[in-house]
Amino acid sequence: MSHQAAMPLSATRGQPLTGRVRVPGDKSISHRALLLGLLARGETRISGLLEGEDVLATAAACRALGAEVTQDGPGAWRVFGVGVGALAEPREVLDFGNAGTGSRLMMGVVAGHGVTVTFDGDASLRKRPMRRVLDPLLKMGAEIVSESEGGRLPLVLRGNGDPLPIVYETPVPSAQVKSAVLFAGLNAAGRTTVVEREATRDHTERMLAHFGARIFVEPEGEHGRRITLEGRPNLKGREVEVPADPSSAAFPLVAALLVPGSDILIEGVMLNPSRTGLIKTLREMGASIEVAETRGHGGEEVADLRVRASVLHGVDVPAERAPSMIDEYPVLAVAAAFAKGETRMRGLAELRVKESDRLAAVTAGLAANGVDHRVEGDDLIVRGGRVRGGGTVETHLDHRIAMSFLCMGLASDEPVTVDDATMIATSFPDFVPLMTRLGASLKA
Repeated sequence: MSHQAAMPLSATRGQPLTGRVRVPGDKSISHRALLLGLLARGETRISGLLEGEDVLATAAACRALGAEVTQDGPGAWRVFGVGVGALAEPREVLDFGNAGTGSRLMMGVVAGHGVTVTFDGDASLRKRPMRRVLDPLLKMGAEIVSESEGGRLPLVLRGNGDPLPIVYETPVPSAQVKSAVLFAGLNAAGRTTVVEREATRDHTERMLAHFGARIFVEPEGEHGRRITLEGRPNLKGREVEVPADPSSAAFPLVAALLVPGSDILIEGVMLNPSRTGLIKTLREMGASIEVAETRGHGGEEVADLRVRASVLHGVDVPAERAPSMIDEYPVLAVAAAFAKGETRMRGLAELRVKESDRLAAVTAGLAANGVDHRVEGDDLIVRGGRVRGGGTVETHLDHRIAMSFLCMGLASDEPVTVDDATMIATSFPDFVPLMTRLGASLKA
């Protein structure tokens, strides 16, 4: 993967944001479409694939494991899969760059096959813990041949061609852990079950069913689910239309709410109920967000969002909402900085193990720009109003930190600078030109 020199970027308050845009394809769906294309027999055609560095790393890994992966045009890809149980032993290290999702889901795929694979990534990914995903995979018969301190990359994982079907209760809500176990269970002779006390995003379950797997989902307790997968299905290549990523839509959406006079339309955004926590929260804060042209694509609900500048007020965000908006807390913290009164975001422990310690990175960014805030346990409390700005934010190689604080600079009194914007390409390669088309002032 590329390791470019740092590129600082500044955002300055200016004209209202106006226009109609489409943000990149959903990253979660893009990763899973490639992985299921690898595990299916025959041809999978994908349209709208996110062509950021993270997803391209997953495509390269699928190719190394035996799939034929080709690009027909912008966002249009074909995968000729090898089928469950038939992965090839890769000749090279699988370098996932900054792709936490791609690397963790692929560990699940590898764990259920008789291949030995070396996983690696960039400096940021090498800092991220992998034991939470690896622990259930070891119960299924996979082995760690070698690993860096604390279960980090680079590591060598030896899969099991006859994995044990298990019943696994996730210790904390994690769609990545759940998905890794289900991917490993595809090649198990029997039923693999994942029990989650707090329901997480369900893209893997929906897409497994789309490709022909027999998968059953039942309620578990007040907020949880029990997911059961029958092993060794005959997955067949399918067509996948990737909807626009709600996590990427969050940036122009929040910017439009904050910049006075703004009125924008964001096309084709996925509105899976497990991903709409940010929209729900912003509406509670007084945001004008209209949903129009609702339609369905490959088991997912999609709609256009009209967003207009709004006066926001502080709210209490419950901890059980965290799984449905875990990637959106940095930009929500920015919105909270402009909201009247106090916003309390509860239960953010998961933010400490993202691309960076996102909780620490967000609080440092707020402090650098004069925003009143505090952390109590795993809660972040922001007291909003007028934002002075004028600070430089350390991104810690985290694309969401970079984009969130650039949105702050579009509405603060003084410009806001991020120390490095190069990693934005991992999830949103077109971020700067798209925001500029809407009227944003972004300068290197």
